[in-house]
Amino acid sequence: MPYRILFVEDDNEIAEYVARGMQEEGFLVTVAQDGRVGRVELESSQWNLVILDWWLPHCEGIQLLKSFREAGNSVPVLFLTARDAIPQRVEALNAGADDYLCKPFSFEELLARVRALLRRPSSTKDAVWTYQDIVLDLTTNRAERAGQTLQLTAREQSLLHFFLRHPGEVLSRTRLYEHVWQDQYDGLSNTLEVHVMELRRKLETTRPRVIQTIRGRGYSLDGSDIKEES
Repeated sequence: MPYRILFVEDDNEIAEYVARGMQEEGFLVTVAQDGRVGRVELESSQWNLVILDWWLPHCEGIQLLKSFREAGNSVPVLFLTARDAIPQRVEALNAGADDYLCKPFSFEELLARVRALLRRPSSTKDAVWTYQDIVLDLTTNRAERAGQTLQLTAREQSLLHFFLRHPGEVLSRTRLYEHVWQDQYDGLSNTLEVHVMELRRKLETTRPRVIQTIRGRGYSLDGSDIKEES
């Protein structure tokens, strides 16, 4: 499953340059161009790595970092900023940053630092997700139901991961599509429906239904008796 990176950067040129380069290396990159949007993304989604600028509209990167760590999040954070003074580096590292790279920068060095941070072992809390008899281990990319291994594609695993992060919650088709495919949902494509159908087939061949269709609203990971859309 591709690593998901949040890049909080208000400079369009830098944001596009880094996002394009990281995507070419196989990462899924979401860009937030101010501190307010960055806070929403940090609080509402699961990330493998966060890259933060310091100077941001609405909320500075250092404040985002502090609130992120205070909430108990252990996801690696790399500061990418023009603030190169030693006291500022120390402040960021003491606030919970895992690395610090100053602008101007080499993309090759940024990429090497990102890969080094991603090689650090994930905590069990962040890596293993469960619901009833379903287990997804992100460190080994292994999915099981009732002890039986599920052979999932990368997209199916990403979809299951998102369901496991929001059990019992009704997830709209737009929200699922945008988080798993990192693209806007046009309401016409049946890509999501096909993947949900295939994931259901693998999860529910010999076990009770657990992914429910909520008429007119989307889907829900819920093992209780919910009326299904025909």
